[in-house]
Amino acid sequence: MKGLYFIGLVAQLLALPAWATAINLVGVFPGKAAVLQIDGAAPTTVRVGRSAQGVSVVSVEEQRAVVEIGGKRVTLLLGQYAASASESDRQRITLAADTRGHFFADGSVNGGAVRFLVDTGASMVALPASDANRLGLAYRKGPRGIIQTAGGNMIAYRVKLDEVKIGGITLTNVDAVVLEQGLDMALLGMSFLNRVEMQRDGQSMVLTRRY
Repeated sequence: MKGLYFIGLVAQLLALPAWATAINLVGVFPGKAAVLQIDGAAPTTVRVGRSAQGVSVVSVEEQRAVVEIGGKRVTLLLGQYAASASESDRQRITLAADTRGHFFADGSVNGGAVRFLVDTGASMVALPASDANRLGLAYRKGPRGIIQTAGGNMIAYRVKLDEVKIGGITLTNVDAVVLEQGLDMALLGMSFLNRVEMQRDGQSMVLTRRY
């Protein structure tokens, strides 16, 4: 089926208020339709401008779809997470594991988009220099040291991130390091994870901000 981007049924889980329990974005036909699993029912294809079970599809791109529920627009990302849509709820996200059991999260650092690998073995959030440069971080002005990684000892620069956002969870003043070598993608380490509650249930992981 040309133009269809599919992932497994363990995909994005969206925690919503009373007007819907959960929405799973199973696949997309860019510019045409989204394949949604709503409240655990069988997947259904909903064309742009149409609705199903109170969920309207506003737009569809290669890796995401914008839907409207109860008058609110929400962006669903393939294979990621979503945040609680209720302001009264604690900030939380649900992540889905990939086929190798890894958890990834699309978030932001100081307002700039960053894709993270959740890594409980990393003591701090870690950014490759390519991400740090793109974000405009003057990391070379920070303290320089050596950290131990799976690939050996690496030079790292200590930085303080003004804001790290993952789904509905926003944390400020997050300690991090920048590596110029040996790191292919950003790691969501314990300087972020220590400030949330983590609950693993099979192929899902729920992060909830502590108050």
